[in-house]
Amino acid sequence: MQRRTLGKWAIGAVLAAGLLGTALAQAQAVAPLFPGKTPLRIVVGYPPGGATDRVARIVADKLQSKLGSPVIVENKPGAGGRLSAQYVKNAPAAQPAILLANPAVMVVAPLVFSDSGYDPEKDFRPISEVNRYDFGLAVASAVPVKELSHLFAWLKANPERANFGVPATGSLPHFFALMLGESAKVPVEVVGYKGSAPLLTDLMGGQVPIAVDTLDTQISQHEAGKLRILAVSGDKRSPMAPEIPTLKELGVNLVGTGWNTLFAPQSMAPATVQRLSELVQEVMKEADTQQKFAASKLDPVVSSAQETDRMLKAYRAQWAPAVKRSGFKP
Repeated sequence: MQRRTLGKWAIGAVLAAGLLGTALAQAQAVAPLFPGKTPLRIVVGYPPGGATDRVARIVADKLQSKLGSPVIVENKPGAGGRLSAQYVKNAPAAQPAILLANPAVMVVAPLVFSDSGYDPEKDFRPISEVNRYDFGLAVASAVPVKELSHLFAWLKANPERANFGVPATGSLPHFFALMLGESAKVPVEVVGYKGSAPLLTDLMGGQVPIAVDTLDTQISQHEAGKLRILAVSGDKRSPMAPEIPTLKELGVNLVGTGWNTLFAPQSMAPATVQRLSELVQEVMKEADTQQKFAASKLDPVVSSAQETDRMLKAYRAQWAPAVKRSGFKP
């Protein structure tokens, strides 16, 4: 009898120890990366509702369960996104903040402003790229062309109509439009708008004949027949519009993509940046995350800090000459 009691006690102790070990492991898995469950802020340089903001909110929602502390999206619009980079650069350690930024902020601005208030390579560490996007080359429905070759011929016959609308001066679509003009051997006049919405309105209304903008902003109106996308800028056809050819397929040796990438301030400990990168990669691999990105017409990316750093170096090498050659000054 005593032996049976001791045996039951021993089995119970082993089970209890196993359960305790599992509980400890689970607790460690969500142990806060920042002391006292301090909130981590993902800072976005644009107002709520835009593509970058939507990306931030999807990532924040999924990241906080892995991080063990709240993740808050903080919008800091102004100066084309530069204010957000300045803000995160100077964020105190007691109030951790990371930046979700696109190429306009982290590639173009430092090239065209004499003092942008930050150095992307010295003041920040890449955490992870989270999504990419293509540009669409679209024409108003009234423009009498249905193929890219026809557009180039039409522009040569009507050089005064070579007005390319873009969502903002100094944006990547701005420089991509200039590169398209170089390929077509037609001088291009870039017409900058204050966002995609007014650009789309004018394109559909015929006030501007041609537009370069992110594909996700154009696709619904293309499908409705209110504008025509002649080509996309990626190195392969977009899953959003597999019927639309790439520029390369059509004989134009141009590839251009944008991205949203998470950056940590240089003051954040390298070990913390690495752990954040690992957690973001876990988030981006989840089927639910990818479904949410697809529903928002966004292309998710899983990328380590090291892979993101290599991407950024290659990207700067591609775009810096085009930006400088344009002679663009804000």
